[in-house]
Amino acid sequence: MPNAMIILLLLLSFSSCNDVPIINPNNGDVETEKDTTKTHLTVNSFVRDIVNHSAFEGVGELLLPYDNNSSYYNTSLSNVATLMPYHGNIHPEIVVGAVNYLIDEVNLGRTVFYNIYSDQQKVQDPAKRNTGLFFYRGKPNAPFAVVCPGGGFSYVGSLHEGFPLAQRISELGLNAFVIRYRIGSEQHATEDLAAAIAYLFRNAETLGISTNDYSVWGGSAGARMAGNIALSGVSAYGGGSLPKPATAVIAYTGQSTYSSDFSPSFITVAANDGIANINTVERRVENLRNAGVEVEYRRYESAGHGFGLGTGTDAEGWLDLAVQFWKKHINN
Repeated sequence: MPNAMIILLLLLSFSSCNDVPIINPNNGDVETEKDTTKTHLTVNSFVRDIVNHSAFEGVGELLLPYDNNSSYYNTSLSNVATLMPYHGNIHPEIVVGAVNYLIDEVNLGRTVFYNIYSDQQKVQDPAKRNTGLFFYRGKPNAPFAVVCPGGGFSYVGSLHEGFPLAQRISELGLNAFVIRYRIGSEQHATEDLAAAIAYLFRNAETLGISTNDYSVWGGSAGARMAGNIALSGVSAYGGGSLPKPATAVIAYTGQSTYSSDFSPSFITVAANDGIANINTVERRVENLRNAGVEVEYRRYESAGHGFGLGTGTDAEGWLDLAVQFWKKHINN
Protein backbone atom coordinates (compact mmCIF):
# COMPACT_ATOMS: atom_id res chain seq x y z
CA MET A 1 0.00 0.00 0.00
CA PRO A 2 1.42 3.47 -0.86
CA ASN A 3 2.77 5.49 2.05
CA ALA A 4 0.30 8.33 1.41
CA MET A 5 -2.65 5.93 1.79
CA ILE A 6 -1.23 4.57 5.06
CA ILE A 7 -0.92 8.08 6.46
CA LEU A 8 -4.50 8.91 5.43
CA LEU A 9 -5.88 5.81 7.15
CA LEU A 10 -3.98 6.59 10.31
CA LEU A 11 -5.26 10.15 10.35
CA LEU A 12 -8.84 8.92 10.00
CA SER A 13 -8.36 6.49 12.85
CA PHE A 14 -7.48 9.35 15.18
CA SER A 15 -10.36 11.60 14.19
CA SER A 16 -12.73 10.15 16.78
CA CYS A 17 -10.56 10.81 19.81
CA ASN A 18 -9.18 13.86 21.58
CA ASP A 19 -5.61 13.24 20.52
CA VAL A 20 -4.23 15.43 17.77
CA PRO A 21 -2.45 13.59 14.94
CA ILE A 22 0.95 15.04 14.12
CA ILE A 23 2.97 14.02 11.07
CA ASN A 24 6.69 13.81 11.68
CA PRO A 25 8.23 15.77 8.79
CA ASN A 26 11.35 13.65 8.90
CA ASN A 27 9.86 10.23 8.19
CA GLY A 28 6.13 10.67 7.57
CA ASP A 29 5.17 8.70 10.69
CA VAL A 30 2.06 9.76 12.56
CA GLU A 31 2.51 10.61 16.21
CA THR A 32 -0.06 11.80 18.75
CA GLU A 33 -0.03 14.54 21.29
CA LYS A 34 -2.73 14.98 23.89
CA ASP A 35 -4.34 18.37 23.17
CA THR A 36 -5.33 19.40 26.68
CA THR A 37 -4.86 23.15 26.32
CA LYS A 38 -7.16 23.56 23.35
CA THR A 39 -9.98 21.52 24.85
CA HIS A 40 -13.17 23.47 25.35
CA LEU A 41 -15.42 22.85 28.32
CA THR A 42 -19.09 21.93 27.89
CA VAL A 43 -22.07 22.08 30.21
CA ASN A 44 -21.41 18.39 30.82
CA SER A 45 -17.91 19.12 32.14
CA PHE A 46 -17.30 19.28 35.87
CA VAL A 47 -16.06 21.99 38.19
CA ARG A 48 -12.83 20.02 38.58
CA ASP A 49 -12.29 20.36 34.82
CA ILE A 50 -11.90 24.10 35.26
CA VAL A 51 -9.42 23.69 38.10
CA ASN A 52 -7.39 21.07 36.26
CA HIS A 53 -7.47 22.65 32.81
CA SER A 54 -3.95 23.29 31.56
CA ALA A 55 -4.98 26.75 30.32
CA PHE A 56 -5.55 27.75 33.94
CA GLU A 57 -2.50 26.19 35.55
CA GLY A 58 -2.02 27.69 39.00
CA VAL A 59 -5.12 29.92 38.85
CA GLY A 60 -8.00 27.54 38.15
CA GLU A 61 -9.40 27.91 41.66
CA LEU A 62 -9.55 31.68 41.23
CA LEU A 63 -12.14 31.37 38.49
CA LEU A 64 -14.43 29.70 41.00
CA PRO A 65 -16.50 31.32 43.76
CA TYR A 66 -14.75 30.12 46.93
CA ASP A 67 -11.21 29.95 48.25
CA ASN A 68 -11.65 26.18 48.57
CA ASN A 69 -13.98 24.71 45.97
CA SER A 70 -13.09 21.05 46.46
CA SER A 71 -16.54 20.11 47.73
CA TYR A 72 -17.92 21.18 44.32
CA TYR A 73 -15.36 19.40 42.12
CA ASN A 74 -17.82 16.66 41.12
CA THR A 75 -20.58 19.15 40.31
CA SER A 76 -21.51 19.27 36.65
CA LEU A 77 -21.33 22.70 35.05
CA SER A 78 -24.95 22.15 34.08
CA ASN A 79 -25.59 22.69 37.82
CA VAL A 80 -23.18 25.58 38.22
CA ALA A 81 -25.95 27.70 39.77
CA THR A 82 -25.60 25.68 42.99
CA LEU A 83 -22.21 27.32 43.56
CA MET A 84 -23.70 30.83 43.63
CA PRO A 85 -26.78 30.88 45.88
CA TYR A 86 -27.22 34.67 45.94
CA HIS A 87 -27.47 34.87 42.16
CA GLY A 88 -30.32 34.18 39.77
CA ASN A 89 -30.79 33.72 36.04
CA ILE A 90 -27.62 31.63 35.74
CA HIS A 91 -27.25 30.03 32.30
CA PRO A 92 -24.63 27.25 32.23
CA GLU A 93 -24.00 27.70 28.50
CA ILE A 94 -23.17 31.39 29.04
CA VAL A 95 -20.83 30.53 31.92
CA VAL A 96 -19.05 27.89 29.83
CA GLY A 97 -18.80 30.20 26.82
CA ALA A 98 -17.10 32.93 28.85
CA VAL A 99 -14.59 30.44 30.32
CA ASN A 100 -13.90 28.97 26.87
CA TYR A 101 -13.13 32.51 25.68
CA LEU A 102 -10.23 32.57 28.14
CA ILE A 103 -9.07 29.16 26.94
CA ASP A 104 -9.01 30.50 23.38
CA GLU A 105 -6.97 33.49 24.53
CA VAL A 106 -4.39 31.19 26.14
CA ASN A 107 -4.24 29.19 22.91
CA LEU A 108 -3.37 32.43 21.09
CA GLY A 109 -0.44 32.89 23.46
CA ARG A 110 -2.05 35.66 25.48
CA THR A 111 -1.87 36.09 29.23
CA VAL A 112 -5.30 36.06 30.84
CA PHE A 113 -4.45 36.42 34.53
CA TYR A 114 -2.44 39.10 36.31
CA ASN A 115 -1.38 39.31 39.96
CA ILE A 116 -2.10 42.65 41.60
CA TYR A 117 0.06 41.98 44.66
CA SER A 118 3.76 41.16 44.91
CA ASP A 119 5.07 37.91 46.36
CA GLN A 120 6.15 39.81 49.47
CA GLN A 121 2.65 41.23 49.97
CA LYS A 122 1.20 37.74 49.65
CA VAL A 123 3.58 36.43 52.28
CA GLN A 124 2.58 39.23 54.63
CA ASP A 125 -1.12 38.56 54.00
CA PRO A 126 -1.74 35.01 52.67
CA ALA A 127 -5.36 35.92 51.78
CA LYS A 128 -3.93 38.10 49.01
CA ARG A 129 -2.86 34.92 47.22
CA ASN A 130 -6.48 34.54 46.17
CA THR A 131 -6.60 37.82 44.27
CA GLY A 132 -5.89 39.00 40.76
CA LEU A 133 -7.35 40.13 37.46
CA PHE A 134 -8.68 38.15 34.50
CA PHE A 135 -8.34 40.09 31.23
CA TYR A 136 -10.85 40.25 28.37
CA ARG A 137 -9.20 42.30 25.66
CA GLY A 138 -10.95 44.97 23.63
CA LYS A 139 -9.39 47.28 21.07
CA PRO A 140 -5.73 48.20 21.69
CA ASN A 141 -5.35 51.29 23.88
CA ALA A 142 -9.07 51.54 24.60
CA PRO A 143 -10.13 52.46 28.16
CA PHE A 144 -10.64 49.71 30.70
CA ALA A 145 -13.38 48.55 33.03
CA VAL A 146 -12.90 46.61 36.24
CA VAL A 147 -15.85 44.29 36.84
CA CYS A 148 -16.54 43.38 40.48
CA PRO A 149 -18.79 40.32 40.81
CA GLY A 150 -21.02 39.95 43.84
CA GLY A 151 -21.57 37.15 46.32
CA GLY A 152 -22.31 38.84 49.63
CA PHE A 153 -18.56 38.90 50.37
CA SER A 154 -18.90 35.18 51.07
CA TYR A 155 -17.98 34.17 47.53
CA VAL A 156 -17.01 35.83 44.23
CA GLY A 157 -19.52 35.08 41.48
CA SER A 158 -17.20 35.67 38.52
CA LEU A 159 -18.55 32.71 36.55
CA HIS A 160 -21.94 34.42 36.21
CA GLU A 161 -21.50 38.08 37.07
CA GLY A 162 -17.92 38.70 35.97
CA PHE A 163 -16.65 36.76 32.96
CA PRO A 164 -19.80 36.94 30.80
CA LEU A 165 -20.07 40.71 31.40
CA ALA A 166 -16.40 41.26 30.63
CA GLN A 167 -16.69 39.19 27.47
CA ARG A 168 -19.53 41.37 26.23
CA ILE A 169 -17.68 44.58 27.12
CA SER A 170 -14.66 43.35 25.14
CA GLU A 171 -16.90 42.49 22.17
CA LEU A 172 -18.02 46.12 22.23
CA GLY A 173 -14.39 47.21 21.83
CA LEU A 174 -13.42 48.14 25.39
CA ASN A 175 -10.98 46.39 27.71
CA ALA A 176 -12.41 44.57 30.70
CA PHE A 177 -10.85 43.01 33.78
CA VAL A 178 -12.66 40.78 36.27
CA ILE A 179 -11.30 41.12 39.78
CA ARG A 180 -10.87 38.18 42.13
CA TYR A 181 -10.87 39.87 45.53
CA ARG A 182 -10.49 38.71 49.11
CA ILE A 183 -13.60 37.09 50.53
CA GLY A 184 -15.08 38.08 53.89
CA SER A 185 -14.71 41.86 54.13
CA GLU A 186 -16.08 44.79 52.15
CA GLN A 187 -13.12 46.88 53.31
CA HIS A 188 -10.53 44.38 52.12
CA ALA A 189 -12.41 43.76 48.87
CA THR A 190 -12.47 47.50 48.12
CA GLU A 191 -8.78 47.75 48.98
CA ASP A 192 -8.19 45.02 46.42
CA LEU A 193 -10.16 47.01 43.85
CA ALA A 194 -8.03 50.08 44.59
CA ALA A 195 -4.87 47.98 44.29
CA ALA A 196 -6.12 46.60 40.97
CA ILE A 197 -6.77 50.06 39.55
CA ALA A 198 -3.30 51.18 40.67
CA TYR A 199 -1.79 48.06 39.05
CA LEU A 200 -3.54 48.83 35.76
CA PHE A 201 -2.31 52.42 35.80
CA ARG A 202 1.29 51.25 36.43
CA ASN A 203 1.16 48.62 33.71
CA ALA A 204 -1.08 50.26 31.14
CA GLU A 205 1.53 50.40 28.38
CA THR A 206 2.42 46.72 28.73
CA LEU A 207 -1.24 45.72 28.83
CA GLY A 208 -2.14 47.91 25.85
CA ILE A 209 -4.88 49.83 27.64
CA SER A 210 -5.69 53.49 28.20
CA THR A 211 -6.02 54.84 31.73
CA ASN A 212 -8.22 57.69 30.54
CA ASP A 213 -11.90 57.54 31.45
CA TYR A 214 -11.88 54.09 33.05
CA SER A 215 -14.98 52.64 34.67
CA VAL A 216 -15.83 50.42 37.62
CA TRP A 217 -18.66 47.90 37.43
CA GLY A 218 -20.29 45.86 40.15
CA GLY A 219 -23.28 43.74 41.00
CA SER A 220 -24.68 43.44 44.52
CA ALA A 221 -21.66 43.22 46.88
CA GLY A 222 -19.42 44.09 43.94
CA ALA A 223 -21.53 47.19 43.37
CA ARG A 224 -20.73 48.28 46.91
CA MET A 225 -17.04 48.10 46.01
CA ALA A 226 -17.62 50.15 42.86
CA GLY A 227 -19.72 52.62 44.84
CA ASN A 228 -17.00 53.02 47.45
CA ILE A 229 -14.47 54.03 44.79
CA ALA A 230 -16.99 56.29 43.03
CA LEU A 231 -17.68 58.02 46.35
CA SER A 232 -14.27 58.26 48.00
CA GLY A 233 -11.71 57.57 45.29
CA VAL A 234 -8.82 55.15 44.96
CA SER A 235 -6.57 56.83 47.51
CA ALA A 236 -9.10 56.32 50.32
CA TYR A 237 -8.48 52.58 49.99
CA GLY A 238 -4.71 52.67 49.66
CA GLY A 239 -4.41 52.80 45.89
CA GLY A 240 -2.61 56.13 45.62
CA SER A 241 -3.52 59.47 44.12
CA LEU A 242 -5.41 58.46 41.00
CA PRO A 243 -8.48 59.92 39.31
CA LYS A 244 -11.92 58.65 40.14
CA PRO A 245 -13.59 56.48 37.52
CA ALA A 246 -15.27 58.34 34.68
CA THR A 247 -18.28 56.09 35.17
CA ALA A 248 -19.62 53.69 37.79
CA VAL A 249 -21.99 50.94 36.72
CA ILE A 250 -23.95 49.82 39.77
CA ALA A 251 -26.33 46.87 39.63
CA TYR A 252 -28.81 45.79 42.31
CA THR A 253 -27.30 46.94 45.60
CA GLY A 254 -28.88 48.46 48.67
CA GLN A 255 -25.89 50.75 49.23
CA SER A 256 -27.19 54.30 49.66
CA THR A 257 -24.11 56.56 49.82
CA TYR A 258 -23.85 59.58 47.54
CA SER A 259 -22.06 62.92 47.16
CA SER A 260 -21.85 65.78 44.71
CA ASP A 261 -18.57 64.44 43.31
CA PHE A 262 -19.75 60.86 42.95
CA SER A 263 -18.79 59.43 39.56
CA PRO A 264 -21.46 59.62 36.85
CA SER A 265 -23.44 56.43 37.30
CA PHE A 266 -25.53 53.88 35.48
CA ILE A 267 -27.76 52.18 38.04
CA THR A 268 -30.07 49.23 37.53
CA VAL A 269 -32.30 46.95 39.62
CA ALA A 270 -35.42 44.84 39.31
CA ALA A 271 -38.60 45.63 41.21
CA ASN A 272 -38.89 42.02 42.43
CA ASP A 273 -35.33 41.92 43.80
CA GLY A 274 -35.54 40.08 47.10
CA ILE A 275 -32.18 41.34 48.39
CA ALA A 276 -31.71 44.92 47.14
CA ASN A 277 -34.82 46.90 48.01
CA ILE A 278 -35.90 48.92 44.99
CA ASN A 279 -37.05 51.83 47.19
CA THR A 280 -33.52 52.15 48.60
CA VAL A 281 -32.08 52.09 45.10
CA GLU A 282 -34.48 54.73 43.81
CA ARG A 283 -33.85 57.01 46.79
CA ARG A 284 -30.15 56.85 46.00
CA VAL A 285 -30.82 57.70 42.35
CA GLU A 286 -32.87 60.70 43.45
CA ASN A 287 -30.25 61.82 45.98
CA LEU A 288 -27.46 61.57 43.41
CA ARG A 289 -29.44 63.53 40.85
CA ASN A 290 -30.33 66.19 43.43
CA ALA A 291 -26.61 66.46 44.23
CA GLY A 292 -25.90 67.21 40.55
CA VAL A 293 -24.57 63.78 39.55
CA GLU A 294 -25.53 62.43 36.14
CA VAL A 295 -27.40 59.15 36.57
CA GLU A 296 -29.00 56.84 34.04
CA TYR A 297 -31.43 54.58 35.86
CA ARG A 298 -32.93 51.42 34.43
CA ARG A 299 -35.69 49.74 36.40
CA TYR A 300 -36.81 46.26 35.44
CA GLU A 301 -39.81 44.45 36.82
CA SER A 302 -39.14 40.72 36.98
CA ALA A 303 -35.40 39.97 36.53
CA GLY A 304 -34.82 39.29 40.24
CA HIS A 305 -31.52 39.63 42.07
CA GLY A 306 -28.15 38.87 40.53
CA PHE A 307 -29.47 38.67 36.98
CA GLY A 308 -26.03 38.99 35.32
CA LEU A 309 -26.46 39.74 31.62
CA GLY A 310 -30.21 39.47 32.09
CA THR A 311 -30.52 36.97 29.25
CA GLY A 312 -34.11 35.82 28.88
CA THR A 313 -35.44 38.42 31.33
CA ASP A 314 -36.82 41.92 30.94
CA ALA A 315 -33.31 43.18 31.83
CA GLU A 316 -31.75 41.65 28.72
CA GLY A 317 -29.64 44.26 26.92
CA TRP A 318 -28.93 46.39 29.97
CA LEU A 319 -25.17 45.96 29.64
CA ASP A 320 -25.11 47.47 26.16
CA LEU A 321 -26.99 50.48 27.51
CA ALA A 322 -24.43 50.80 30.32
CA VAL A 323 -21.57 50.73 27.81
CA GLN A 324 -23.30 53.46 25.81
CA PHE A 325 -23.50 55.55 28.98
CA TRP A 326 -19.80 54.94 29.69
CA LYS A 327 -18.86 55.90 26.12
CA LYS A 328 -20.58 59.26 26.63
CA HIS A 329 -17.94 59.96 29.28
CA ILE A 330 -14.96 58.82 27.22
CA ASN A 331 -13.10 61.76 25.74
CA ASN A 332 -11.77 60.60 22.39
